[in-house]
Amino acid sequence: MARTTLPKAEPELTEATLTASRAMLGVVARSVAPALEKVSLPQLRVLVLLAAHGTTRSGTLAELVGVHASTFSRTTDRLAAGGWVRRVPNPQSRRETLVELTDTGRRLVASVVQRRRTEMSAILRRVPVEDRPAVRAAFEAFAAAAGEPPLADLAVLGV
Repeated sequence: MARTTLPKAEPELTEATLTASRAMLGVVARSVAPALEKVSLPQLRVLVLLAAHGTTRSGTLAELVGVHASTFSRTTDRLAAGGWVRRVPNPQSRRETLVELTDTGRRLVASVVQRRRTEMSAILRRVPVEDRPAVRAAFEAFAAAAGEPPLADLAVLGV
């Protein structure tokens, strides 16, 4: 069976994409910065995962974050003490504990997302109206080519 070779991307396209990715990372960093005055980046990762997954087994969260369950237990302790999460018994298994966001934790994650949305909207308003369809098409094509990354990958940045 013959292998299909994809054409190489032009260096200018690669450079333009890298420049855009740095701009987007700046938006991400600015959207996360106020939250990092309240929680650490690893703690924010947990809150983002809980916001996406809902109430989750403690062991599952440890796996998603990529840490040992005992290490994650200390993270949960700190988050619970800060009022960001609470532990609840698992109704299906008395041996397991579930972790859920509190309203305070939910608001913190929502504030990060809202800051990001507001800044992206402001940036896109500066794009000339006649260029907006091309920008949208380019982002849609890029997203389709890249595929949706696993949430655990994005959580590293508090996304």
